[in-house]
Amino acid sequence: MRTNQIVKYSLFVSCYLFWVASGLMISVGMYAKLCNETSIVDSLVADPAFILIAVGILMFAITFIGCMGALRDIHVLLKIFAGVMALVLILQFVAAILGFMFSGMVLEKVTSVMSKAITRYRDDLDLQNFIDYLQKKFQCCGVNTYRDWSLNIYFYCVENNPSLESCGVPYSCCIKEKGQNVINTMCGYETQNLMQWDAGDRIYVEGCLNKIVSWGRGNLLLLGGVAMGLIVLEILVICLAVVMIYDINFIMERRKSTVPVTSVRRKQNEEPCRDREFVRELECREVENIEEYMRELVCVEEEFPKELECMEIQRREEEYVRELHFMRTVD
Repeated sequence: MRTNQIVKYSLFVSCYLFWVASGLMISVGMYAKLCNETSIVDSLVADPAFILIAVGILMFAITFIGCMGALRDIHVLLKIFAGVMALVLILQFVAAILGFMFSGMVLEKVTSVMSKAITRYRDDLDLQNFIDYLQKKFQCCGVNTYRDWSLNIYFYCVENNPSLESCGVPYSCCIKEKGQNVINTMCGYETQNLMQWDAGDRIYVEGCLNKIVSWGRGNLLLLGGVAMGLIVLEILVICLAVVMIYDINFIMERRKSTVPVTSVRRKQNEEPCRDREFVRELECREVENIEEYMRELVCVEEEFPKELECMEIQRREEEYVRELHFMRTVD
């Protein structure tokens, strides 16, 4: 008997896809960690590159266990895989609940991270490109307002700032004019000195944080659908692992109840025979010992009179020799 091949290879393919994705996550995280000289977060736990590497390694290990368990029909590995996946699913629900409960704290943390990203805008080319992409995508500027760019030393709006970009904003904050094909990288110069209604004609004045939050609320169904899709896929993988564990256990029980019966019966029939043979062997040895003892005893009984006669003859000879010696001494 074999396990259900559809369940087996469905589980293997699912684990393999997640396994490949985890390898890509590790590669991206390591690339980001090695290429970035500075980080926009203070703690290692909140570092996106470190999070990618840690989650990728965890996924890599879990999915590798699932692949091996599904491919080789090892129920122990499948039990470990199903248990860990169930734990991950529970942690996801807990994280979602905590995120909703402490949404204010999450926004404060995001604001802090985005402010540090603005501060290090010119220090990291990848970070610079990412911020420019966000500001172009969401048509925003800064964290809460366009004046947040004063956090950066190059855009810091003071009179004694020697930078040419002082009191300005990056070109990604600029409103693109119709028919403009060439990017004007100086369109954001001196815009921090303008009032909001005047600067609104040249740049986006609304912060990116509010835009991202509004986008998330507007696409809540899409984000929820993606999250539910991942959860359903995880539940499906867990169910496949449980079904395969049941099949393997069922096959093992069938093998125990069918194939080993003849061997068990043989053992049951052979054990009394072995016991009887052992008893017979002991009895034979005991009989042989008794017979040998009796033979020795008979031999002793037969030889004892002869020994007595020999001893008597030897005694008489000794007496005769002593008498003869005495007579010689007397003469």
